[in-house]
Amino acid sequence: MRQRRVMSMVAAMLGLALLAAPVAAAQTPPAEFGSDWHDPVTAAPPIATPDTRSCTVTVAETRFKDFTPYTGTYTPPAACGTRWSKVVLHLDGSVAGRQYDRLGYLHIGGVEVLRTSTPEPSPDGISWSVEKDVTRYASTLRAEQPVEMLIGNVVDDTYTGILDVKVTLTFYTAAGRTKAAAAPDRVIPLSGTALTTPRNSERIVAEVYATGSGGGCEEFWYLAVPPDVPYSCQAGDDGPNREVRVTVDGQLAGIAAPFPHVWTGGWSNPFLWYVIPGPRAFDVQPVEYDLTPFAGLLNDGKEHQVEVSVAGVPEGQSGWSAPTNILIWQDAHRTHVTGALTVHKESDPVAATSYDPGGSDTDLRTLDADGSHSLTLSGYVNTSHGRVTTTVRRTLTAASTHTWNADETTDALTGRWTDDETRTVDAATTRTRRAYTMDGEITIGSDNRLRTVISLGDHNRTDTRTDTGVVRTRLDDAYTGDATWTLGVPRDQRQAVGTSTERYRLTSGGSCYDRTLETEQGTLTQDRQRC
Repeated sequence: MRQRRVMSMVAAMLGLALLAAPVAAAQTPPAEFGSDWHDPVTAAPPIATPDTRSCTVTVAETRFKDFTPYTGTYTPPAACGTRWSKVVLHLDGSVAGRQYDRLGYLHIGGVEVLRTSTPEPSPDGISWSVEKDVTRYASTLRAEQPVEMLIGNVVDDTYTGILDVKVTLTFYTAAGRTKAAAAPDRVIPLSGTALTTPRNSERIVAEVYATGSGGGCEEFWYLAVPPDVPYSCQAGDDGPNREVRVTVDGQLAGIAAPFPHVWTGGWSNPFLWYVIPGPRAFDVQPVEYDLTPFAGLLNDGKEHQVEVSVAGVPEGQSGWSAPTNILIWQDAHRTHVTGALTVHKESDPVAATSYDPGGSDTDLRTLDADGSHSLTLSGYVNTSHGRVTTTVRRTLTAASTHTWNADETTDALTGRWTDDETRTVDAATTRTRRAYTMDGEITIGSDNRLRTVISLGDHNRTDTRTDTGVVRTRLDDAYTGDATWTLGVPRDQRQAVGTSTERYRLTSGGSCYDRTLETEQGTLTQDRQRC
């Protein structure tokens, strides 16, 4: 029991979310995939919740079979007041038959509180769950709000899977030693580009749910090539180099590396993801930008233009979604917080590619791509508790090697993207080093057997230094998979086989969480914890 509490505390500190506690693992997999398999599960820790009174509200309960959004009304739980220590969103879904992976969202009061994708079902049917800590949206949840949810879906004679979904919010009260969460005072959904902030804003953060999606090439942006290179997914001159940017009144205010999501039909092989999805597939985490250096400008009471874009996407080409929330902390003792942007320093962005066509049609073609960019911002606000200076430094790098043959029956990529950020607020400094890795290959043999071997990594190193010491947090979420199936035959003749593994490691101070899941032919064969 003590180990579970420690794991939950560490998860809470990082704001982590996802599926369930340990599940029983079978030991004897079938020779090949059948008509059913284990429900989706991840190795991520459960969300920590306090031992206080709680209330649960149903936000949405519906079936998605087309592109009609669900609409309803959210009402706060009267029995749990408005002071909460934590708010947890829980999504339960089920689907049977045949269906693609689908992307979806949930808006409450216009605020995007969840962006998600779905698993692909077995003929017999599966169920899955997603948890997310949504405490940061508490200011929105204190009042009655309109609800809109959509997981766009197509149901016909071939794709028969209807998505049954129920979403609830559970509110945990603040009582005794359990204090109310220090959530933002306001959350403003960015509709269009116009933003007017309260004049007493002392901290401003933008969060962007950036996803390349929609079934086109931007879903696999990391495989894109320049327009003069012979490959099925062509983009602009930058090839696969992508960067999510935020501007304030036309001035660059934030840069970030997009996460290389792989959805549950990705890399031409759903058998990789039937039980263990890729990192962040079910809970798309937003990219965050600290815009506090711009607070002095934004607090003038006027409308400003805040724009989000993805650099590297050819002009006029769609394929990215980037809904944005603005999180605001206000000075309760000032009606107007003044300030100024004092430093704005940007390196020249680099987005380079180098193509080697090989020696003949049978040789592998190679595209090497490299990118880099850095931005430093600093500004101050004059608050009721004194002048506060915020400095944000962010540096991005990208490096990938893409190889393929003329008919793309061999297609491989090795890539690494880093996003290093240092945020200093007066004497406190937080350094976050993010690294996203991908190493995968698809091959199709003369027998029409398609094989995908892939490894994915989501890594985070955070050091927070204050007058009282340093807190270090380490997160490593690593997925590996190897699956093979026969193309061009009915589903029950594919003779599909596959293994997958996820190891999720999390440490902070003296606390530790380390869990490994292993599957074979859709059977969970290992569920092991080391801490």
